[in-house]
Amino acid sequence: MESKPPIRLKNISEFHKFWALPKPEHPLISVVDYKHINHSLVDPDQAIIMDYYSIAIKRDLGVKMIYGQESFDFDEGLMFFMAPNQVFKIEKEIRNTTNHAGWILLIHPDFLWNSPLAKTIKKYEFFNYSMHEALFLSEKEEGMIINIIQNIQLEYHSNIDTFSQNIIISQLETLLNYSERFYQRQFITRKIANHKILERIEDLLDTYFNDDLSNKGLPTVKFIAESLNISPNYMSGLLKLLTGQSTQQHIQNKILEKAKEKLSTTNLSVSEIAYELGFEHSQSFNKFFKNKTKLSPLEFRTSFN
Repeated sequence: MESKPPIRLKNISEFHKFWALPKPEHPLISVVDYKHINHSLVDPDQAIIMDYYSIAIKRDLGVKMIYGQESFDFDEGLMFFMAPNQVFKIEKEIRNTTNHAGWILLIHPDFLWNSPLAKTIKKYEFFNYSMHEALFLSEKEEGMIINIIQNIQLEYHSNIDTFSQNIIISQLETLLNYSERFYQRQFITRKIANHKILERIEDLLDTYFNDDLSNKGLPTVKFIAESLNISPNYMSGLLKLLTGQSTQQHIQNKILEKAKEKLSTTNLSVSEIAYELGFEHSQSFNKFFKNKTKLSPLEFRTSFN
């Protein structure tokens, strides 16, 4: 059956209309209580695209959301972040429940216009994390986040004045900074699972370099992320916390390790080694090796011998 084209909700008013909610009090920012959202209004085969930021804190919704190729059942208290132009679906209810709880904060990019947050919001990488990389909150953390969201709602409920936008943006920055802190806590508290991811990356790179790379080329961050079913940004944030290095640096370290091994234990020429490691040109390999070791491949081989 032919898939339906996605529905694009261009502004917050369209979001409210789509979910049969009252008109928003502010055209560029809105806080919605999940108990007022009827998920049965949505066709499970219908994808949705929103042209604004969404920050959701959810508990016991009784529905599954599909984001990319991943589905997630929102039973526990967690947060999920979406940047504009991302696609998601909502599946049918998986059980009958009247305990839908949570809030969703919608921010149109125009609300941030001419503020520092308009640029710095892009540094918060969790807006590009996958569904299964949502932020699991402790009861205390959940209370803190809900308090900030309610403060934002209270501010735009009040009479809008020249201070309102700056106060709301300040609250939003506080929410994002706390979220970043809580993600760091999540990386730490899930240490065993995270170290297993690190081991899987090492195994994946070892397997990759044991194959014929003449047609595969060098491994990429995207390849590793897709192989492990992790978003590139989440994986990079996790690795930086565990090792202090990004995914790209891990790849480069593995390339360097394999290059040194071949230079010191084989009689292959530099061009042959470059080709075996997936470089298209030996000049690129020479430049990479010298940048990392301050020696050319031949100089390294000579010094080693």
